[in-house]
Amino acid sequence: MAEEQEVLTAEEAAALLRVSTKTVLALARAGFLPGEKVGRAWRFVRSDVLDYVRGAGAPKGDESHGR
Repeated sequence: MAEEQEVLTAEEAAALLRVSTKTVLALARAGFLPGEKVGRAWRFVRSDVLDYVRGAGAPKGDESHGR
């Protein structure tokens, strides 16, 4: 599996972003950070997390995010 397509847990995504797990989960629930629930746990693709840092974090379907 390519490193960019690596699947991360919420804890791993939080460590990559250097924020709390609660922040990652809040961003995911709001649609800012792409992720999927697998059972009761969230999973994130590493490249999506890095894209968020680069400024591609608009909620799905929201073109007027005001950044």
